[in-house]
Amino acid sequence: MTIRSPREATALGISMVHQHFMLVPPLTVAENVILGLRSPREPWLNLGEAQERIAELGRCYGLRVDPRARVWQLSVGEQQRVEIIKALYRRAELLILDEPTAVLTPQEVQELFTLLRQMARQGQAIIFISHKLHEVTALSDRVTVLRDGQVVGTILTSATDRQRLAQMMVGREVSFQRHKDPVNKGEVALELQGVWAQGDKGLPALKGVSLTVSRGEILGLAGVAGNGQRELAEVIAGLRPATQGKVVVGQKDITNRSPAEVIAQGMSYIPEERMRVGTIADFSVAENAILETHGQAPLAKGWFLDYQAIGRYAEKLIADFDVKTPSQDTPVRHLSGGNVQKLILARELSRSPMLLVAAQPTRGLDVGATEYIQKRLLEQRSKGAAILLISEDLDEVLALSDRVAVMYEGQVVGVMPTSEARVEELGLLMAGVKKQLPA
Repeated sequence: MTIRSPREATALGISMVHQHFMLVPPLTVAENVILGLRSPREPWLNLGEAQERIAELGRCYGLRVDPRARVWQLSVGEQQRVEIIKALYRRAELLILDEPTAVLTPQEVQELFTLLRQMARQGQAIIFISHKLHEVTALSDRVTVLRDGQVVGTILTSATDRQRLAQMMVGREVSFQRHKDPVNKGEVALELQGVWAQGDKGLPALKGVSLTVSRGEILGLAGVAGNGQRELAEVIAGLRPATQGKVVVGQKDITNRSPAEVIAQGMSYIPEERMRVGTIADFSVAENAILETHGQAPLAKGWFLDYQAIGRYAEKLIADFDVKTPSQDTPVRHLSGGNVQKLILARELSRSPMLLVAAQPTRGLDVGATEYIQKRLLEQRSKGAAILLISEDLDEVLALSDRVAVMYEGQVVGVMPTSEARVEELGLLMAGVKKQLPA
């Protein structure tokens, strides 16, 4: 077949869940799901019927989302749920999924896998694209590995393992073990005291969140996307106002202070949306490297930028953090996701922060880039930084964190040492099935 348009693909029974969402932000969830499906034989759209079916799909597959909500009001994770619902709604015969499990609890992942296996038994074809090798080996019949746009090889899943697949992906041995020195907690670097904040819909997104993170430790914050993690990170970073409570960084109350004041207090921030919030896509690598420090010496002399000093500074960050780029003048939009994330990490860590808030730092990255980012986070912990790691990847949270906190519907519903954390219990907490008092 020669497929000339998405409409032709849909007519052939092909549907895709994209990693970078194909949604229209001003439209509602239901309007996005049925977009392009109108039949010439049915001149009137039946939004009510579509909303009911979307709600039913959400209940059946643990992908709950308000059919009437506008997409721009949804978190990244909630938008990904809409993409999955679009594919389910269209009854695809060939379903292509690109990183579809990032926003699901372990129990919901198993439910999705059960659904996909059932679809395969019924004769549907499924292409499952993922960097999570344990998911690939658990679900697939065959695995094809791509590297630098070329097929490295195809192998029966039963004849391989994660180590072999990782080596095929990056062309070298990859370690899945993360060495952590014993935790050496120092003074409290971040304290949240009963923090409340509103989401984009004007409803409470944070409901009395209280947490502490000490220097020399990583606190992992787990939870299904859309339960307040994004809003919490933005409140700490000065990007969203708190309506109640206090945010204290290094003994100083920074509640509702500007991002510049928060940065001056010793905080660095890796946002979950690296292209929209973390960088300016049309700016060069060098320009993005100095977004927060361009007014400081030696990068500036009075009112004027020192371009030679900026060039030296950018080259050092590129070399120190192994950012693959044609040059420091290359627009960031031309870099891969892994290299954009390395650039953000270079910029944020170059200031030797007392507190680092890292939101989804390895989302969408291959195993090589993930290994690099995680090692850098552990290095900062060893240097005495306090790290709040917000991640929907439970394996990552358990591998890096000293303590784990779980958020559900804007509240912290459990805090425990990582050594005592069990995936099943965390999954229940993430789903709101079980609650325990924060420790």
